[in-house]
Amino acid sequence: MYRVCFVCTGNICRSPMAESVFRSHVAEAGLEDLVEVDSAGTGGWHEGDGADPRTVAVLEAAGYAQDHRARRFRASWFDRLDLVIALDAGHLRDLRALAPTPEAAAKVRLLRSYDPAGTSVRGSGSGSLDVPDPYYGSFDGFEECLELVEAASTGLLEAVRAAVKEHTP
Repeated sequence: MYRVCFVCTGNICRSPMAESVFRSHVAEAGLEDLVEVDSAGTGGWHEGDGADPRTVAVLEAAGYAQDHRARRFRASWFDRLDLVIALDAGHLRDLRALAPTPEAAAKVRLLRSYDPAGTSVRGSGSGSLDVPDPYYGSFDGFEECLELVEAASTGLLEAVRAAVKEHTP
């Protein structure tokens, strides 16, 4: 089993959104028996909570299923994960610092680094590969977050598909 975990700050907005979108892509590709998709937060403020209602609304409007309880990412998880996907540069830095070995740190990548359009997607700012945190903003921020997640998911799926081929005999 190839394991992917998406990580944002509190695990109630961006990472559960990315988890739902990517799980859908994995299922559409027929890889659900080979790829496990999960999410967590760098902090534990919302542990046990469901996804933000605005995240749920955006996902449901776009046809994505979600059933989520927030969790905090633990350093011990690196051993069982193949890929840890950070939603912004701060998460990337924090996760790499948390990694117990250089090999574990190498598993951490930015989600938008898989976006074939790169930084040309609306709202991404000047050269940033971050998915902006929509929590303190308007509903539009959640819709933008979904756009950015969807744009990167296709490229991520291709990378994961290639990695799965390498891992399966």
